[in-house]
Amino acid sequence: MAPVIHELKRRAAVDTIVVLTGQHRELARQALGWFDISIDHDLDVMQAEQGLCELSARLFSAFGTLWSDVSPDMAIVQGDTTSALVAAMSGFYRHIPIAHVEAGLRTYDVQNPFPEEMNRTQISKIAAVHFAPTEKSRDNLLGEGVPREDVHITGNTVIDALNHMTTRQKTIPLPLDSRRKLVLVSIHRRENIGTPLINICGALRALHETCPDTEFVLPVHPNPNIFGPVRALLSNLERFHLVEPLEYPVLVALIRRSRFLLTDSGGLQEEGSACGKPILVLRKETERSEIIASGIGKLVGSDRRRIIAEAIRLLNDDGHLFAMARGGSPFGDGRAAPRIVDHCLAYLGRADFQPAKRLGFN
Repeated sequence: MAPVIHELKRRAAVDTIVVLTGQHRELARQALGWFDISIDHDLDVMQAEQGLCELSARLFSAFGTLWSDVSPDMAIVQGDTTSALVAAMSGFYRHIPIAHVEAGLRTYDVQNPFPEEMNRTQISKIAAVHFAPTEKSRDNLLGEGVPREDVHITGNTVIDALNHMTTRQKTIPLPLDSRRKLVLVSIHRRENIGTPLINICGALRALHETCPDTEFVLPVHPNPNIFGPVRALLSNLERFHLVEPLEYPVLVALIRRSRFLLTDSGGLQEEGSACGKPILVLRKETERSEIIASGIGKLVGSDRRRIIAEAIRLLNDDGHLFAMARGGSPFGDGRAAPRIVDHCLAYLGRADFQPAKRLGFN
């Protein structure tokens, strides 16, 4: 959302309010710092070992108070988190128009990803304006009965952010051997917790043993259900770098340095394809099916044998690697944010930029 925030702030007479729910507060503040964005409201809803029901209840209460205090003309929510759903629903209850960034992504399996697939479909039912990153996501929305005039193909703001980071490129602060191949790994999704995570870690151990010319970097998610097993199973491997969550410019540098990505992250699917890196998706389904159709991505799930086989092929077969990389990125030209803001202002009838109104942001 950083590119959208910056674009809003560039527009005359738009009052932009940035809201942090408090989830992974330090990571969020760090990320916003990379983009020089300050927070106006911190809802401070997080508690240790909090379930989705408890989180949702605290979010509803916090957003209810916020909307009463701020009374925005529009709230912009992004993606498919529980925070995005509750922000949209509580805004809807207050008759606040909801704009949905990254709308229309679907797997049509309500359990994969969980709870994101349910979250985003519900946001689509109540949003006033929908910003689809691709034609496929637009078609998904139209197929569900969303009026065509309310859906706009904008590209994905992740590409805007990625392009912004090219001006802030950083060196990689890790003792990597330039003679070795590098694989970037990311695991954080709720559906991979438990047995799937153990299987994935087993595959990674096997790859480390089988491929002595390869190093691995895995930024470890702070969720203890991820952190604990990953540390237990992978921390004693010589060429496996388990690191704290990285600054975004460093992450971008790692993507560009990597031979390919092993990830369950939606953002890394977008960023990796934009950087021309093949992606092995550690999930059964992906709402970014465009990367599968283009050939730059493959679904490997948590299947130990398939992860190992596909990874070894990408490590050893340059022809296969380059063939996948040619699939390229389907996620836009890096100009999503200006389109999104234009459509928001058009929806609100703000062509004259009268300063009496405010545009809220989550």
